[in-house]
Amino acid sequence: MMESLTVFLAANGHAGFVWAAYGVAGLVLLGVLLASLLHLARAERMLARLNAAGGRRARGRIQPGMDSAS
Repeated sequence: MMESLTVFLAANGHAGFVWAAYGVAGLVLLGVLLASLLHLARAERMLARLNAAGGRRARGRIQPGMDSAS
């Protein structure tokens, strides 16, 4: 049992590449998760400000001076 696990982890001599690729993929996924959570928090703060202001925007229309990307 232990020998088969060692062979599996050695990845047929390609362990350095395989485990490094898993590590990079894991870091990328963590970065995407962090960016998504930060974007969600920013959108929730903006929504709370808009709700507190009581302002209403026409659906589908961008008013002059409003930047939808910020």
